[in-house]
Amino acid sequence: MSTATEVTELHSDDVAAIDELREVYSKLKAELGKVIVGQEAVVEQLNICLFARGHSLLMGVPGLAKTLLVSRLAETMSLSFSRIQFTPDLMPMDITGTDILQETADGRREFEFVKGPLFANIVLADEINRAPSKTQAAMLEAMQEHRVTVVGRPYVLTPPFFVLATQNPVEQEGTYPLPEAQLDRFMFLINVDYPSRLEEIEIARSTTGGKMPTLEHVLDSESVQRFQDLVRRVPVPQHIYEFAVDLVRRTRPNVEEAPEWLKPLVSWGAGPRAVQYLILGAKSRAALTGSYMVRLEDIMEVAQPVLGHRVLTTFNAESEGITSRDIVARLTEELNRETLGG
Repeated sequence: MSTATEVTELHSDDVAAIDELREVYSKLKAELGKVIVGQEAVVEQLNICLFARGHSLLMGVPGLAKTLLVSRLAETMSLSFSRIQFTPDLMPMDITGTDILQETADGRREFEFVKGPLFANIVLADEINRAPSKTQAAMLEAMQEHRVTVVGRPYVLTPPFFVLATQNPVEQEGTYPLPEAQLDRFMFLINVDYPSRLEEIEIARSTTGGKMPTLEHVLDSESVQRFQDLVRRVPVPQHIYEFAVDLVRRTRPNVEEAPEWLKPLVSWGAGPRAVQYLILGAKSRAALTGSYMVRLEDIMEVAQPVLGHRVLTTFNAESEGITSRDIVARLTEELNRETLGG
């Protein structure tokens, strides 16, 4: 199917909705810019993930405004927000809620379910790599199934539901690597870097004065869900599907498509879920930037946050200072050159 044919298949209502989403996204960035200095790439990746109905993992040292960014993102979207500080003694019921014995008006006693902090639209799981395994399992169920189970009874979480977890570098005291199965549930791994010198001067100026500004409500829950549905309908040309599949397959050291230079550096590559997230992320980015179809540049932009935590390096790579980010960047650039050259 040709590219031109696919563009005409997008309904006129969807074209208007994409134009609306582009305007809304521009306003949302402007509002967040009132309290967040810099971090444009982080803001973009967060929004791409949210409108694709994914979950994000933020990696960065403490003090880079990760919590502030998430809470203000919820504020601009008029969504409920809760923050969970993960600690080694955190139990599943601390996040899901539990049954509490209550006395009714007629004097009888009945168990009543009291919802935990997971019952919010946007949940910030702070320092998730400090949590015990049982609590991690409860969080996994919420992320994957959009529900929690308490004493054998399921409770559905109200959409939209977006988990944004922060993770301190493993080198810091009291942190542990997340299992690969849990990492794979996160659509994006977003790296939050230190601000530039000029940005840090602006942070010092803007955060040490009066009250923080109140942000305008740009969206509401219904609008967020409507735009999430819209993202799924963004057309994707056949060559984009092929590019996403070829890129993911090249991350696997034991398949024929993997380049020779990669095999000693990678112990485990990305699975099929990475292909799904590449396409969904590209659809979301295309819609947010006002494009009526997915372009190659959309896949290129989401490749790093999708694949960075799904490509596991070997000891050889670590000893040479080669990271997963380096490998993904080289793979993406090589495949892009081949595609353009062909």
